[in-house]
Amino acid sequence: MTTFSPIEQSKQNQWQAIVIYALAFWLSATAIVDFVIMPSLFAAGMMAQPSFATAGYSIFWIFNRLELLCAALVITGCLVVKNTQNFRSNWSNPAIIISLLLLTITLIDTYALTPTMSGMGMQLNLFEPATVPAGMNLMHQSYWALELLKIMAAGALLNLGLRKAS
Repeated sequence: MTTFSPIEQSKQNQWQAIVIYALAFWLSATAIVDFVIMPSLFAAGMMAQPSFATAGYSIFWIFNRLELLCAALVITGCLVVKNTQNFRSNWSNPAIIISLLLLTITLIDTYALTPTMSGMGMQLNLFEPATVPAGMNLMHQSYWALELLKIMAAGALLNLGLRKAS
């Protein structure tokens, strides 16, 4: 039987709260970017403008760095919780696997998809009308598939954290 000191229990509760708050912030920020900002730019006709790739890259550059920060907080919190509780817990191992998945998705978005999509959308000839490149649709599908996976994984981890906290 393992007993925990009040300090270890307090540290575990603090890190669980950090994981929950980071996930809640991350999910809400994702919803705002994906379902408010980008659709409003699309509806305003911004995609037909030659500066859309630059504006999109600027928005996602900031957002992707916030995502990396959230992913780092989540994985650190999961590792701290695992190391401050008994190893027979049913929360720590799945939480670490899910947090690693979230970090991987964020790294792919930050260092592969966003720069590639921005490069494809960059208009180098100012005398031609702005068009969406043919490969951009595949990149958008990849992005949305990763976003869906990220939302499901973050929701599952948030559910695990809230069940463990109560």
